[in-house]
Amino acid sequence: MSFDRLPSEEKGNMAPDLLVNVSKLPTQHQDIILRIVLKAIGECHSSHLDENIGIKYKSCDVKDIQLFVEFCLHAILYQPTSIGVNCPPGLSMVQLNRITGRMPLKGDLLLTGKLGILNIIESICLEPELAYPIYLAASADSQELVVKRAEELLKRKASGVNLEDSDLINRLFILFNGTTNVESIATEFRASPVSNALRLQLMSVFCRSIAAANAFPYALQCMFGCMYGSGTTSRLKQLGMEFTVWVFRHALIDRLKLMGPVTLNAILQLLDGSSLQETDVITKDAKSYAFQAIGLLATRMPQLFRDKIDMSVRLFTALKLEDHSLRLVIQESVTSLAVAYKDAPLTVLKELEAFLMQNCQAEQSEVRFCAMRWTTSLFCFDHCPSRYICMLGSDDPKMDIREMALEGLHLTKDQEQLCNANDKVIYPKLNDMLDYICLQRPELLDSSGHREKELLFPSKTYFAMVRFLLRCFKADCRPRDSGIDEFRSAVVKLCQVLEHAMSFDGSVELHAASMNALVEIGSHRPELVASRYTERLPWLQPLLGHVDLDTRESASKLLGITCSVISTEEASALITDLFATLTQKTKSLRFENHHGLLCAIGYILAECMMEISKIPESLFASIVEHLVSAVELETSVFSSVSMEALGHIGLRCPLPNDIKHNAVSGVLPILHERLRKLLDGNDIKTVQTIVIALGHISVKETLISHLEIALDLIFSLSRSKVEDVLFAAGEALSFIWGGVPVTGNEILKSNYTSLSQAYNYLAGEMSLTSMKWSSSELNVDNKSRALARDLIIKKIFDELIYSSRKEERCAGTVWLVSLIMYCGHHPKIQQILPEIQAPFSHHLGDQNELTQELASQGMSIVYELGDSSTKQDLVNAFVNTLIGSGKRKRVIKLMEDSEVFQEGAIGETLSGGKLSTYKELCSLANEMGQPDLIYKFMDLANYQASLNSKRGAAFGFSKIAKQAGDVLQPHMRTLVPRLVRYQYDPEKNVQDAMAHIWKSLVVDSKKTIDEYFDVIVDDLLTQSGSRLWRSREASCLGLADIIQGRRLSQVSKHLRRIWTTAFRAMDDIKETVRKSGDSLCRSVSSLTIRLCDISLTPLPDATETISIVLPFLLVEGITSKVSSIQTASVSLVMKVSKSAGGTIRPHLPDLVCCMLECLSSLEDQRLNYVELHAANVGIQTEKLENLRVAVSKDSTMWETLNLCINVTDKQSLETLIPRLAQMVRSGVGLNTRVGVASFITLLVQKVTDDIKPFTSMLSKLLFRATLEEKRGAAKRSFAAACAIILKYGSPSLAQKLIEESVALHLGDRNSQVSCAVLLKSYANLAADVLSGYLATILPVIFISRFDDDKDISILYEELWEDNSTSDRVTLQLYLQEIVSLISSCISSSSWANKRKSAKATVKLCESMGDSISAFQQVLVKFLLKEVPGRFWEGKDVILHALASLCSSCSVAISMTDPAIPRVILSSIISSCTKKIKSYRETAFVCLQQVIKAFDDPNHFSDVFPLLYEVCDQAVVAKTTNAITINSSAALGNDTIEDTSLALEKVLDCVTACMHVARVEDILKEKERFIHILLCSMSPGFNWTVQVSVFSSVKELCSKLQPNLDKTATSYDSSSLIYELFHSVTPKLVESIRTVKIAQVHTAASECILEIIKLNQIIPDRARLMELRNELTHLLGIEKSEQAKTFLQKSTKLLQEFEKGDGHVI
Repeated sequence: MSFDRLPSEEKGNMAPDLLVNVSKLPTQHQDIILRIVLKAIGECHSSHLDENIGIKYKSCDVKDIQLFVEFCLHAILYQPTSIGVNCPPGLSMVQLNRITGRMPLKGDLLLTGKLGILNIIESICLEPELAYPIYLAASADSQELVVKRAEELLKRKASGVNLEDSDLINRLFILFNGTTNVESIATEFRASPVSNALRLQLMSVFCRSIAAANAFPYALQCMFGCMYGSGTTSRLKQLGMEFTVWVFRHALIDRLKLMGPVTLNAILQLLDGSSLQETDVITKDAKSYAFQAIGLLATRMPQLFRDKIDMSVRLFTALKLEDHSLRLVIQESVTSLAVAYKDAPLTVLKELEAFLMQNCQAEQSEVRFCAMRWTTSLFCFDHCPSRYICMLGSDDPKMDIREMALEGLHLTKDQEQLCNANDKVIYPKLNDMLDYICLQRPELLDSSGHREKELLFPSKTYFAMVRFLLRCFKADCRPRDSGIDEFRSAVVKLCQVLEHAMSFDGSVELHAASMNALVEIGSHRPELVASRYTERLPWLQPLLGHVDLDTRESASKLLGITCSVISTEEASALITDLFATLTQKTKSLRFENHHGLLCAIGYILAECMMEISKIPESLFASIVEHLVSAVELETSVFSSVSMEALGHIGLRCPLPNDIKHNAVSGVLPILHERLRKLLDGNDIKTVQTIVIALGHISVKETLISHLEIALDLIFSLSRSKVEDVLFAAGEALSFIWGGVPVTGNEILKSNYTSLSQAYNYLAGEMSLTSMKWSSSELNVDNKSRALARDLIIKKIFDELIYSSRKEERCAGTVWLVSLIMYCGHHPKIQQILPEIQAPFSHHLGDQNELTQELASQGMSIVYELGDSSTKQDLVNAFVNTLIGSGKRKRVIKLMEDSEVFQEGAIGETLSGGKLSTYKELCSLANEMGQPDLIYKFMDLANYQASLNSKRGAAFGFSKIAKQAGDVLQPHMRTLVPRLVRYQYDPEKNVQDAMAHIWKSLVVDSKKTIDEYFDVIVDDLLTQSGSRLWRSREASCLGLADIIQGRRLSQVSKHLRRIWTTAFRAMDDIKETVRKSGDSLCRSVSSLTIRLCDISLTPLPDATETISIVLPFLLVEGITSKVSSIQTASVSLVMKVSKSAGGTIRPHLPDLVCCMLECLSSLEDQRLNYVELHAANVGIQTEKLENLRVAVSKDSTMWETLNLCINVTDKQSLETLIPRLAQMVRSGVGLNTRVGVASFITLLVQKVTDDIKPFTSMLSKLLFRATLEEKRGAAKRSFAAACAIILKYGSPSLAQKLIEESVALHLGDRNSQVSCAVLLKSYANLAADVLSGYLATILPVIFISRFDDDKDISILYEELWEDNSTSDRVTLQLYLQEIVSLISSCISSSSWANKRKSAKATVKLCESMGDSISAFQQVLVKFLLKEVPGRFWEGKDVILHALASLCSSCSVAISMTDPAIPRVILSSIISSCTKKIKSYRETAFVCLQQVIKAFDDPNHFSDVFPLLYEVCDQAVVAKTTNAITINSSAALGNDTIEDTSLALEKVLDCVTACMHVARVEDILKEKERFIHILLCSMSPGFNWTVQVSVFSSVKELCSKLQPNLDKTATSYDSSSLIYELFHSVTPKLVESIRTVKIAQVHTAASECILEIIKLNQIIPDRARLMELRNELTHLLGIEKSEQAKTFLQKSTKLLQEFEKGDGHVI
């Protein structure tokens, strides 16, 4: 085809034209054209694509592009097929023929075609959804280059593809599934699925697309194709299962209903066909996804599983049998499957019960876990079988299973607390639960010999069972109106279960819980329990010796309960028996038995003495007397137990007063001293027991003397630091006071432990309204009791509550709180409530946290107990305390040991001692010589107390706030700001307290803060300047939190003050305040950025925010001396500029100038230091400057400047340009100056023609700045700015600027550098303008290339290379201007200009040759004019220029004026006589060039005499110098001036003269020639001189050679040849022998050969043989091959002469 014969470039250009309207052609024509285009693409565009061609492809019609893209996809899918395969994967036969034209594509043609397609598709810039299939197909190609290119395009061009595009997903599914099974499509049009490599790629796409999950039926076909399709692989199966999981998770429910059942069957078949022993990782992954899919499907379509338990059986079996690596996945699937059975039919649930019962004890922990999970999630809480399974699971070895089982029984700690607070759990009926348990273990109903039998359940299971059954009992106890007989039988069964739990095999924990449960049952059903254990006393009594204390106490209580129903005789016998055992076997009793007997006697005796005494008075007195003796004589443990027993008796009746001991009667008088000692002991449990026993004993006591003793003992604990002891004493005082909300039965016949646990008001579990005072059996009111109350009030108020000792204040507070909490409704308490309030208010600021908290709680209790006026006073007091305006508190007198600070709060003394008491503080102040320091200490203590008051007030205020209601509303405006601030206090306790108040006081936190926002912010801003660091810190943290998410209307009036506060805090002296300032800065930065962002904030609000913040940041922030403030300000300015858009235009001048100044001011100052010392460490200053500039341009400031450029418009230039001009004039710092120049450059490129009004001013400024700037980086930047101004300036401005720039090349070094930099910038940035002035610029560049300064010459050399295509062409174009400039420079007064002009002339002559002839006259004229006169440095270049000009234009010079050559020669000869050695040598070199250039024989006679004279003088000088050196050596003088001339240059001139001379003239001077040659080859000269002599000899031989052919050789010629042979040849041989340089040997050997060739007459055969022998010897030792060759030729000639073959006469 003709298209194939086109050049490749034309094919590439024509290919896009072929696609025009291709979609409108017949299909056959389309195929042909598309194949042609494909071939052209592969040939022309496989490696790169021209931008213009890409545009042509892009400009095609949409339909044409769609057709082309489809063809490209098929071409990418095409792969060479093997024999027997009709069609490649992914293509139909029609598509295949369309691609190949029935000629298969192979090798490089296919590779280049695919690469070309990828390049074309990239250039067309298709939508990612159209190009994505092509890139994806290419990424799975068999050619590595195609794959790499496709992967690159996928990352760059298709990363944003919309995988939710249904059209794209459908196309990809068609590729994956093919159309081979679509019957509606003709056979030849059916496409096969793509290759497995591409299918793997497609599966990764489908697993990221929700649209793919909903593509029915394509998704279903895809899943089945992966699992069961022909040619599937294990990897495809894995991905297919992964896609199945994706579909089950993301498919819409209506689509899932279509695909779910079918897919589930396929998954089950796949699992059935797999092996349990799979080792392949991919197969394991496939199974893992299969199980996941089942779990997901169960979650979304539970109806598929709900009617049968087959799936649960399958999964539990898999959990048992599958590999450990799969069990976690199966476990998750099983857990998900449980949801499917949530509403299953009862028959299914029944099957599940049995199934779970079977699996809950399985060997595999995963199976047990899932069984327990199903048990706890499937069934209701009142379902007995599931609770039984949970009981069994509570003994599991795995902790997570045990925890889950306990959760199923609601027995975890959190659940127990929740149940106690609000028990809304529906427990199983006790009878049902017990029946089920007994059904499982009928042995529980056997009532004989419980303790000896084997425990029927593990201890932990039994323990959980007991606790749960007790919960069921309590739940069933509530309704008492129905099912009494049934419940009674259930309680009996429960007792039997509990008795079985007391087996010897049970744990101590189980025994304690079981006995505790029996006591609990007895407290609710005392008659039932008492009647049951009346007959089981032999079983109960041994438990008094149990090893567990709680079990013994519970057994004692059960005995007491039992005594309530037995007869007097039985009770008397029981107590007598126990007492006898205690008294008769005291020494032999085990500790546990002794302890249990004492406990039991107390409970039994108390029950017997309840109403009518069941035992004789004498027995009663004996027992009491024994208990008193036990208190006195036994150890502290038995003493405390005995006191407890006495207390229990005292709850029922007064203790007998007729007991005497050492003339003292009464129990308390007798035990007074003993009890005091015990209370002073360290055993806290003992102290608590005794103190509470004192309270119990005093309940029925009527004698004031005994009550005083009890009070005295209790008050002796006022300095105790143990909280539990103080609270126990408070309870005891409450019992003495009377009015406690508890009865004797509650204490003695239940699991009662203490008032604080029974009525935990402080924990918020009970209101005081439920603790009303009543005249119960424990509330005796008589005269003695009234006196005791007065004593308590006096002790607390007069001594303890205002004591100087913090321990006593704490004790007084605890006891006062106990009295109002337990006896608050007593009339006496109600009467003194106002007096009680005062100490509580006072102690809100106490150092002791317990005192503080209890004072706060006490005030809340007083509030609840008080009337309306009391409540109002309390609210006012609390508010005043919180806002710091409370009344002056009662003064507490300080003693020496009064603690002012907590130990360690303010450090230690110099010697390491404590520093906390008043005495220690005074001592320190005196030691420091500053007695007034004590007042500062006290001021600090008062401040701490004030802070503590606020914290303490918070605890009580929270409860008051809940009840105060509208009373607090007038105070909200004052309270809210302070509460907000205190929530951010550094003290964690204050934070918690205030947060507690806030939650109590504020219902809707957000609404409240919005309502009082201005007041809050004003308070925080004010306190941020407080002298107290914690106020400053809290204010900053509060502001940081409260301003987040605010609108401008809320913060506009505060915004500037907030920024001021943030910056001030960031520079605070306190580190924690600085950190809070950083936090505030981050918060207000985020707020500011959002408010300035025009995409998030309305434009007017953004503009207002900018006007508030930006000037502040530029003036206050960036200029700050604090580095953190500077950094934060610069970063924020950049972010604000990025998001603010055009709203920053009014502030551009200030913003730009500030950023430019910051480039230098915020630079790391270490760089300045490095630059100052750069030379010392070998760092180039230029490189360091470039590095500094590069770093500054990578800074935040430059990013901000770029943003400013982007928003600058024409109006902004009016204010911006003058400020920039000022920066050009006055800016300091390298980075600033480079920055302002670069900014102007970028700005002009942005605004283009809008800069024209300012070009004149800017050009002057920038030109002057470029000239004045000394640093290279800044100079280049200003030059670039000047160049961009030149580009947009007027023609007159351009001309003026270029002329001024060119004129700089004649100035000093700085001016020349400036000229080069400016011209380079003009060429780079304003090339179109500069092209009109090349005739002015290029001559300057050409001449300046040859400046003496290497740096300058390099600059201009680069300029020349950039602006010239080739030297000769450019010089030819601008030759006249260059010559004119050279002429003017040569004639200038500057030697430097003369030198570089002369060098330029040399270069001009070398490049142009005789093309310069037209201007030779001018140049010769000016050069000749410069030769005469005084010598100046570098004048020798003039001679070189003259010589070069003569070499290039010798003919033109001679033709123009024949006399000029002689003038030039004379001028140079005169230079040869100058005294300056280097200049003379240059003159001789140039003389040689001139002689050769003109080639005039007449010049021989003009030059040779001078040369002979100079050579002769050189020889004489050399000889004289040698003698002088010897003399000097003898005299010891080492310094001899070398005045000799380089003789080789003179000899070169001699050679040149020989070359141009006539033979006759040479023969006339033959003696001089021979003399010069012989003298120059003397040993004293350098080898280079000898080489020059050899050149002269060869030249002489070459001149004489033509004469040998003449018939008659003159005598002069013969004599000259003779002299050469006899005189010169020996010298040559001698040179070969003595000089060890190969070049000398070669040249000398050649000369010998030439001389032998000249010899026609050899008079002396002896000399001939001698010479041959010498040459033969030299030939043997010579190493140079060239020299050997010449010597061999010479020897051969001599042999011929010996044989007579020569012309020998």
